[in-house]
Order: sequence, then structure tokens, then C-alpha cells
Amino acid sequence: MKADFRSLALPDDGASRAEVVAVSALYCALSVAVTALVVYGAYYGGITALVLRSLFYSAVAAAGMASFGLLARRLPARLACYGLALIAAVPGPYLWQSYFDIIMRGAMAVRLDEVMFVGLLLVTLVLVRLALGRALVVLSVLALLYAWYGYLIPGKYGHGGYDLSRLASTLFLSTEGFFGVPMGVAVEYIFLFALLGTLLMRIGTGEVFVDVARGITGRVQGGPGLSAALSSAMLGSINGSAVANVVTTGTFTIPLMKRVGYSPRLAGAIEAAASSAGQILPPVMGAAAFLMAEIIGVPYAQIALAALIPGLLYVLALMVAVRLEAGRLGLARDTTGGMALLKDTLSRRGYLLLPLVGLVTLLATGMTPTRAAVYCLVFALLISPFRKETRIGLLDLVHVCRNTLAATLPIVAAVAAAGVVIGVLNLTGMGLMLSGLIVELGGANIWAILVLTALASFVLGMGLPTSAAYLLLAVLVAPAATRLGLPPIAAHMFIFYFGLVSAITPPVALAAYAAASIAGADANGTAVESMRLGFVKLLVPFLFVTMPGLLMLGAAHEIALAALWATIGVVGLTIALAGWLVRRMTGAERLLYGAGSLLVLWPTPVDAADAVTLAARLGGIALLAILTYRMAGARRPGPAITAREDA
Repeated sequence: MKADFRSLALPDDGASRAEVVAVSALYCALSVAVTALVVYGAYYGGITALVLRSLFYSAVAAAGMASFGLLARRLPARLACYGLALIAAVPGPYLWQSYFDIIMRGAMAVRLDEVMFVGLLLVTLVLVRLALGRALVVLSVLALLYAWYGYLIPGKYGHGGYDLSRLASTLFLSTEGFFGVPMGVAVEYIFLFALLGTLLMRIGTGEVFVDVARGITGRVQGGPGLSAALSSAMLGSINGSAVANVVTTGTFTIPLMKRVGYSPRLAGAIEAAASSAGQILPPVMGAAAFLMAEIIGVPYAQIALAALIPGLLYVLALMVAVRLEAGRLGLARDTTGGMALLKDTLSRRGYLLLPLVGLVTLLATGMTPTRAAVYCLVFALLISPFRKETRIGLLDLVHVCRNTLAATLPIVAAVAAAGVVIGVLNLTGMGLMLSGLIVELGGANIWAILVLTALASFVLGMGLPTSAAYLLLAVLVAPAATRLGLPPIAAHMFIFYFGLVSAITPPVALAAYAAASIAGADANGTAVESMRLGFVKLLVPFLFVTMPGLLMLGAAHEIALAALWATIGVVGLTIALAGWLVRRMTGAERLLYGAGSLLVLWPTPVDAADAVTLAARLGGIALLAILTYRMAGARRPGPAITAREDA
């Protein structure tokens, strides 16, 4: 759909037409300016980190507060938001102009710096409250109170206390607080790749994904569910947001699944579980993956490579689960899908996938992710005029910039607040002490440490966005796992998985709740179903310890064996949880299938010389094979969907 001036208007709650036009114009101008700043910094570089990050955050925060002003019902609240937008616009230009003076005085805060710090802190807390809720605001306030009143706490968890000048110096005038590594990742990676994903969606790449998925899965029983799972996973790999994925693809896939016989709860659960795959599936994972690369100090390509097998395992298990549900319910086939649709889609619109192919190729050749993303942006713009329906004009580009800013605003607010919390933890030394506390509670038992780490990750993930949860976990609990010898990438991937699983697990399953609202189903029931379908996110992190080959760690034969055992075990558990293979399974058969699968996932390191491990896994495979053979039988095909029904 082509953009027009009216489509650029921001949502409002009773504001005058002139006010809407003015604020929308300001928002669009800031979004274009932010886009230009990010693209320039990604391609040319040369901008000092503090200056780049502060300019970026000032512009984003100002735009965000202005947009929330339009949504305020009462005039005082609206004026307060506009006032905070003006305050937010000042720190970036101020640090730009005063940078050399700040360097000359050793980044020691003066009175004006303290005023700027307090103003930006107020903006950040309000912005986080409006964009994300109370959880991160409470954490930020508690961290600041601990920094200020720490001298009142006895014992090793107390400290001498830090005044306003010291807090301003650390959190505002350096790259340790607002403008730390998290904000750097937001500037260099998150916004840039969100821009790429938004542009690809604008030129029609998302529709190509959906049709490719229908072409691959359409003729299979329950094809609409399979195509929903596959298309949502593919779309999620370029936008990295589970909730955004649900509301984007769910409006099409959920009604289609309901039409062919999936219950509203199951249709919503499939969409939620599939949409959450994007954050763990390369080439473009969620924002936290870029943060992980920076924190561990490895190239992003290495993170993406390590995430490949676990991500594919998740998608495979989900596809198997969806297919089994279709067989259990006797659902229909999609006669309009299949190879004909796939060939037609690839021949007419397959060129829209070329930017993603180029991105993977450039990353594989060793190019930095930022430079590769810029090239792919240019490539997408160059191929868009090939067909009339994919052609985009100047207003469309403004629309892309506007939507990118809107999509990344909550993440930018989250990393700003998380940067404050992390800055305080580093300043006071509390981060290392909490990590030590986990080690003390778990002792030398790696499994106890992992269970405590998983619980901490899950609890934090319930109230925070994935990026913010991962940032805090990387400081608080990841060191506890690495102290016991766990490779850094395994420890960080472990907390990464458990930090994001809250998207589909109650009590704060945002992706499942969004899908339930579209499907017209019970929210918590949908979340429970999506957790059953996406159980791999709860299982695979523990396999990172017993099968490090899943993360591409170790020799080639260890990687191959880990992938083999994990695939067999995960598929077996999927069948056991579904309770259906070629017919309905009895309770005993499900228990035996689950037991055989767990034997295949025997919890010791992959080593062919370990006779006990090898015997357990081969015994599990034999048990699964016997059970499958006993249950084998003819299966009647389900009814077909007519072209009219699928329209």
C-alpha cells in the first residue's frame, strides 16, 4: 500500500488537527534524521561513541515523548509530555558541542551536567513507563536508591554512597550509563536492522515469505498451520520481534487456521510459538543477539552460526507438532498451495528475497553486519522499481523511517534504562556480588547453578523486553555459569533463551496474548498451548551444556553427533507431548516415547568413547523405533480446502 500524507499522522486521543499535523511532522522529521544519522555512522563511521549515542537517544526520546503527548487525554498531561520532549532534545546536542570541554576536565560533572543528567533521567523513566510499563522503572529507581543510600547498608553489600556529581559523571558523561554498550548496539545494529526489515516488508518481501511457506506446505494435511508456522518464523528472522510478528502475520494466518478446523486457542498458540522463533533464528535474530556479540566480544556472524542448529531444532519441533495436531484433529489440506504456487511466487516475486540472500552472503564473507546491512538497504531500493506493486516513492521512505522509529522506540527506552542499572551495578560492584551469591547457593554443582540461572532469567524475562532482560542477566548471572567452566557463548545463549521464553509462557506471555486477541481465545489457555508447542526453548538451553556441539563448539564429528541426538530426542518429545503419531497414542505409549527420547538426550557430554552414554542413546533410539513400528498403520487423508474457502 502506497503511503500518503494522511497515513503519516500519528494516533491521537482528541488532539486538534493542527496539533496532530505539527507533532506528526516533527516525528517524521526526527525519524528521517535518526535514520540518516544511523546509516551515516554505520557506513562511514568516525563519530565518537558518546556523541553518536547521545544524539541518537535524544532524537528518539524526543520523538517518543511527543508521540505520547498526542495520546494523553488531559491537557496538563499532554503539555508535560511535550515539555519532556523538549528536555530530551537537549542532551545530545549539548554533549556534541561540549565534548572537548568534557574531555579536558576529565569527565568530572559540573552543575549544568548534573541538571542535564536529572532531566534525561526523568525523561527516561517516563518514557519507559509509557512504552513498557512499571517493571524497568522500578528496577532503575531501586538501582539509583542503592547507589545513593548504599552507605546505610551494613556488610559486604553496602558501599560508601555516590552523590549526584559522581552519578552524573558515570551515567551521563561516559559510556557507562545511558550511552553505554547497550545504547551503542541500539544505534549500530538494532535500528539499522529494524530499518532493513521494515523496508523489506514495505516492498512486499513479507508476502513472498507467506506464499513460499504455503507453496512448501500447502498440500500437506494441516497445511495452513504449517504455512503459518513457517512464514512467521521466516518473517521473525528479519524483524526479531515476537509481538510485532504476531500482529503482522497473525491477522492472515489465524483466521485461515480457524477456517480449516484448528480451534481458536490452538491457532493462536501456533502463531505465537512460530512468531517467537524469529529471535533465535539467523540471519537477523533479535536485538539481544547483537548485544551478546558486543558483550562476549565475538563477531555477530559467530553468534548467528552458534544459534543456527538450536533455531532450526525449534522450527522443526514446531512444524512436527503442528502436523501431528492436524492429523489428530483430521484437518484439511490446502488445494490452492503446493508447488504451483511456489513456482509462481519465485518466478514473479522471488527477486524480493535477493537482499536477504545478499545479507547472508556478505556476512559469510566476513563483512561487518553494519556495512552489510547498509549494502542490503541500497540493494532493496534498487530492486524495488522492477514491478509497479513493489515500487516505493519518497513518502514511502518517510513511512519506513517513521515505522522503524516506532518499532524500536520501546527497545531504545529499555536499553537506556538498563544502561543506568548496569552502570550502577558496575559502579557499586553489586553485579559481581550477586553472581557470587548464585555460585554460593549452587555450590560447585553446575546443574544447580543452571537451574538458579534459569529461574532468575525467567523471572526477569517476565517483566522486561528481551534485550533489557538479557543485559541485566549478562551482568548478574552469566559470570556465575562461566566460573564453573561453561564456555561464554554457551552461558550467554543459556540466559538468552530463558530470558525470551516469557513471550509464550504465563503470566506475562505477550506474544500469546496478542495471538489470543486475534483468535478470540482465552489468553492464558493460548499461552499454555504455545508453551507446549514451543517446549524446545525450555529444553535446548540445558543441551548447550551436555551437547556443546549444538553451538558449533568442538570437532566436526561432535557437532554432527550433537545435531543427530538432539533432533531425534526433540522430535520424539514432540510426538509424546502431542499424543498422536499415525493414530492416537495411549498414556503408556506417550510415557515410553518420552522416556526413549530422554534416553537419546542422555545428560553427559557427547563422546563416542563413553560406552554408557552411547548405550543409553542407542537404546532410546531402539525403543522409539519399536514404538513407531507398532503404531504404524494406514491414515485416511483429511478433506481438501476448496479454492473458495481459502480465498
